[in-house]
Amino acid sequence: MGQPNPVAVLDKAVAILRAVADEPATLADLVTRTGLPRATAHRLAVALEGHRLVRRTDTGSWAPGPALAELGRGSADLGEVAGRYLTTLRDVTGESAQFYVRDGATRVCVAAAERASGLRDTVPVGARLPMTAGSAAHALLAFTPVDEVNRLLPNASFTARTLLDVRRRGWAHSVAEREAGVASLSAPVRDGSGAVLGAVSISGPVERLGRRPSPEVVGAVLDAAAAISRAAR
Repeated sequence: MGQPNPVAVLDKAVAILRAVADEPATLADLVTRTGLPRATAHRLAVALEGHRLVRRTDTGSWAPGPALAELGRGSADLGEVAGRYLTTLRDVTGESAQFYVRDGATRVCVAAAERASGLRDTVPVGARLPMTAGSAAHALLAFTPVDEVNRLLPNASFTARTLLDVRRRGWAHSVAEREAGVASLSAPVRDGSGAVLGAVSISGPVERLGRRPSPEVVGAVLDAAAAISRAAR
């Protein structure tokens, strides 16, 4: 058998993107709109979902994903928007603040505001961290379709119950998942359609952030997430 034609595969992937552009599509809809075999349509849709180019709606249909908007305006622009609010979040909470976007099985820090002195958790802009540990990973995965989450859970430091709790309360907290002695608190940032664009996060020593974050700190992170959401629209 010959090797798959990469251009033909790309054409089929673009057909999937066009098929969901105007309205969400079930798998049957994708087959009808693209003319692709059912197995091919499903395989490509799942692959595009992994890159956040399509997303699942609450009913399980596929719709345009947040990465399309990010590509349209550039991750740098999204990072610049987030950065304006991270400085305030850092000053209010006294902890390092970051903004992450998901890229497949990793999350990328696209903006950060570090403490000027004292113990701090430094995550440089451009750093890639796994989607299997840390509160930012919780916040990004909690609103991801179950089948995609299930592929990551076997290697994760958290469980499906953790993600259910995040969905219920709207924010995530972790202690020593990514690094010993470090705690973090995160909240999802959404676009106008409700799709998750990224996660705003603060991180620092457990001794300061605590194993149970204070309502004031939780409120500050949620306020920052809401402000970035509004500014990114």
